[in-house]
Amino acid sequence: MIKINLDRIMLDRKISSKELAQQVGITQANLSILKTQKAKGVRFNTLDSICKILQCQPGDIIEYVEE
Repeated sequence: MIKINLDRIMLDRKISSKELAQQVGITQANLSILKTQKAKGVRFNTLDSICKILQCQPGDIIEYVEE
């Protein structure tokens, strides 16, 4: 199972969903879908923007967890 740790990183960086969505250029609804594990996929350019803004690596956000 792929786990998204975006909430934890956002909390560490003290950035709101609204602010992150605006800076990445996606809707808050799409960011929420990603944060709640409901996304079927994520575009590399979106992941790139998120990592750039949050100053993190993709592996900080996306994690594989055995079920």
